Amino acid sequence: MGKIVIAHGYGMSGGEHWYSAVGEEFAAEGHEVRIANFPEPFAPEADAWLTALEAETAAGAEEAPAAETVLVGHSLGGVNVLRLLQRHDTEAEGAFAGVVFVASMSGEVGYDALAPFFTPEFDWRKIRKAAREFRVLHAADDPVTGAQTGEHVLRFVRELGAEARVTASGGHFPSTGESRLELPDAVRLIREVL
Repeated sequence: MGKIVIAHGYGMSGGEHWYSAVGEEFAAEGHEVRIANFPEPFAPEADAWLTALEAETAAGAEEAPAAETVLVGHSLGGVNVLRLLQRHDTEAEGAFAGVVFVASMSGEVGYDALAPFFTPEFDWRKIRKAAREFRVLHAADDPVTGAQTGEHVLRFVRELGAEARVTASGGHFPSTGESRLELPDAVRLIREVL
């Protein structure tokens, strides 16, 4: 059985939205599921979020090494996953089984408070080596990436060789003020890389 680590987005927690349902589905099949709870979700600090994600990923690494671990990043959680991959020692620990980005950004989206997550530039070559497969789930009507939705998706495809699924609707899975308790598209993509 594998391990799945879910990284939530800005202003959210691990117990909200579709994270729990996805986690419960895979846990019922015998997979280890870790859902991060990052500090200060409404005032995130890049270093603190990365430290917390590293701790979740390292927990139980003896039973489920990187080769059996799928990382799932939603929104800013996906940016945090990029930083984790960039810092991952692939030579010593091997590549992760796969990564699923849900409504995530591959670069700045114009929120000053989030700018530290995008500095310095991503080392795409190093990130690409840190996982065997990459998947992207994005909605064409995502209000966070807005008109840049295509740019973000294309960057993941171009730089990481990711396979992308773009839905006509879905917002930010969910958008601010909404709730979304299930996300079957994310479940399918996780299964593809397990």
